[in-house]
Amino acid sequence: MPYIHVQISGAVDAELAAQVAGTATDLTARLLGKDPAVTAVVVDFIDPRQWFLGGKPLSNGVQRSYHWMVSITDETNTKREKAAYLAAVHQTMGELLGGVAEHSYVHVADLRASAYGYAGKTQEHRYQHPA
Repeated sequence: MPYIHVQISGAVDAELAAQVAGTATDLTARLLGKDPAVTAVVVDFIDPRQWFLGGKPLSNGVQRSYHWMVSITDETNTKREKAAYLAAVHQTMGELLGGVAEHSYVHVADLRASAYGYAGKTQEHRYQHPA
């Protein structure tokens, strides 16, 4: 039940947002083994004049950038799986955006099962009371 929040520098682009959402769902299913049916994705676009790298706005001609955060239940993926995921996300975002700044980020947030869930139930509850 991952929640994925992707921020991208640049103007709002509904087609790109849909591509990123589809890619996020696919990569998270394939590389982290998460169920696409319960994967939520939010894509936001940030004006490059409000995105700074090294104290300088991206509007000065620097490549585009992104921040990708996926929340997953702690201890459900290995370090190796997460490393492969980070590499795949960065490569794919570079392809989708036509290149990205080196300082583009992927953050895998491992959240305790007792403190994370959806539909009013924790992941710990789901583990202890399988359907």
